[in-house]
Amino acid sequence: YRFADVFAHARRAPLSLAREVAALPGVATVEPRVVVDVTLDIPGLAEPGTGRLVGIPEGAPPLLNGLHLRRGRYLQPGRAGEVLASEAFATANHLTPGDSISAVINGRWQWLRIVGVALSPEYIYEIRGIGDIFPDNRRFGVLWTSQPALAAAFDMTGGFNDLSLALAPGASAADVITGLDRLLAPYGGIGAYAREDQLSHYFLDSEIKETEVTSILLPGIFLGVTAFLLNMVMARLVRTQRDQVAVLKAFGYSNTAVASHYLQLALVPVLVGAAVGVAFGIWFAGALAGVYARFFQFPDATYTQAWSVVALAFAVSGGAALLGAISAVRHAVSLPPAEAMRPEAPPSFRRGIVERLGLERHVSPANRIILRNLERQPVKAALSVTGIALATSIVLTAWYMFDVMDVLKDIHFNEVQRHDAMVSFEQPRGTGAIDALAGLEGVRLVEPFRMVPVRLRAGPRDYRLALHGLPEGATLQRLVDRHLAVREVPRGGIHLSDVVAEELGVVAGDTVTVEVLEGRRPVRQAVVASVGEDLIGASATMRLDALNLLAGEGPLVSGAYLRIDPLAASGVYATLKRTPAVAGVAVREAVMRGFDETLAESFWISISVMLGFASVIAGGIIYNGARVALSERGRELASLRVLGFTRREVTQLLLGEQALLTAVGIPVGFLLGYGLVWLVSVRLA
Repeated sequence: YRFADVFAHARRAPLSLAREVAALPGVATVEPRVVVDVTLDIPGLAEPGTGRLVGIPEGAPPLLNGLHLRRGRYLQPGRAGEVLASEAFATANHLTPGDSISAVINGRWQWLRIVGVALSPEYIYEIRGIGDIFPDNRRFGVLWTSQPALAAAFDMTGGFNDLSLALAPGASAADVITGLDRLLAPYGGIGAYAREDQLSHYFLDSEIKETEVTSILLPGIFLGVTAFLLNMVMARLVRTQRDQVAVLKAFGYSNTAVASHYLQLALVPVLVGAAVGVAFGIWFAGALAGVYARFFQFPDATYTQAWSVVALAFAVSGGAALLGAISAVRHAVSLPPAEAMRPEAPPSFRRGIVERLGLERHVSPANRIILRNLERQPVKAALSVTGIALATSIVLTAWYMFDVMDVLKDIHFNEVQRHDAMVSFEQPRGTGAIDALAGLEGVRLVEPFRMVPVRLRAGPRDYRLALHGLPEGATLQRLVDRHLAVREVPRGGIHLSDVVAEELGVVAGDTVTVEVLEGRRPVRQAVVASVGEDLIGASATMRLDALNLLAGEGPLVSGAYLRIDPLAASGVYATLKRTPAVAGVAVREAVMRGFDETLAESFWISISVMLGFASVIAGGIIYNGARVALSERGRELASLRVLGFTRREVTQLLLGEQALLTAVGIPVGFLLGYGLVWLVSVRLA
């Protein structure tokens, strides 16, 4: 669908500039357009919603960022007020072609008629902008409308404020961005960026990278346990079939034939299990594809099996089987026939660890037998402990992923964000807009903020983000680190999150260059006053008055945080819906609900799968350990029964080993789990 390679925004640039952009080396296609956020009155929603109006040609698809029409029809020339709605927004609000929705367009109330529902590669992950993490499709949606009509409505006929570029093969995106920024600078350009920094693409790419880690780490653990279980089973079979191996060798069977027999025996259950696993995996992958299709807006949610992956699954599973069986098979083929015909020699007696430590008085004979048997087979005991520890670590890691989101939610929405709603203006306003908000009935507290797009530079490194300005003593939006310590916005300089500081390679006390990407585009020097450990996202914060001074402007604000009387909330939101200067309203409770709904499905699926596999691993290890112990010590246990031991005492000997191994494996699993959690934390950070 011709997803663009480079994106740029400006305040207003003439269409003639697009020809200069097209002449830049490396540029293949240029598409200028108008993109504006407007306030929507969504049926059934008390608070105002936000619609992103994107201009597209009438009667023909756009050159870049093409649309996939799901329902309805395309825009027809000359029909004002027609729009195509994004599918996620239409589905969340039960909108279909033929429905209408009202919007405040350049200060005028206007009805928009939905004629189709579409998808775009530009909004696979449909969020409003920097600062948002999860989609809120109920309150934000993309609406594609006629480019000429949209330009006329916002006094941009003959101009544009948004630009998409496709690059020629082999072209350098960095070189094109440099030239593009130079051309757009006089027209309020706020800095071009490449596809990898485009918000929707960035979130999707991050999800794929995180999935790659999980899809390698967890199967590696499961296959390792598979090899261990097979080693236990095959070693037991070889020991119990010593005499049969001897007879076969005496009759002339070669070592190769004996080895082939045991390897095939190991492969049969694994390949049958792999077949069942592939069938389950195909079904489960199809279900996950449906989840991804709802979370990310893809035009086709059909799952197609890559049979090369199936072949790889069989090959890797078979490899695990061979790895697990090879030591047992080597033992089988190394037995000379005469030696194999004799019963396996009992282990040589020696004083156990209890006797060596002089603790025999304090340990019962049954427990001494258990400890001595484990001491005689240290490798087997260590592998059993390792398997149980792996199962425990998987459980710990699964619950960590869910719990960390609960902690992040609590800190972000209760400690950092303490407002009820965030109001954003369509452009920076004077302090009179804050007075107007404070005068609304039901508004208890108003705190202004400013957002200025900047590029921070430190030596050869740079980082592009929105510099956040907060007033002194701000209480509705605070700086809180991961230790829940509240930081004051520094009086002089910038507070950077640790992510930004690490990317720039700076620490507190260093100086960074701040290039403002709007207005007069001044370039200033600023001191890094402090560095904090932000839990979510990357940020840079200054005092509001200091930020306005740095930007070379008067006392302007981009919006305000509001604390609202719950009984008067509907009236406040109704007023904000019809306020022309308001570009959007984000309600904290609504964002929290979206956070919960988004996590509920994806995380519970992941946790259920991981817990299920962990249970199978632990159960398989303990069961096989008990079966092997019973096979190896059958005569010994029978002799104890003849000597007068009760069933309970014999059971204690048989299961005591497994209980002891489990008791040791669980704490080891905790340590291993904490290690895995640390790795995941580093990866997420």
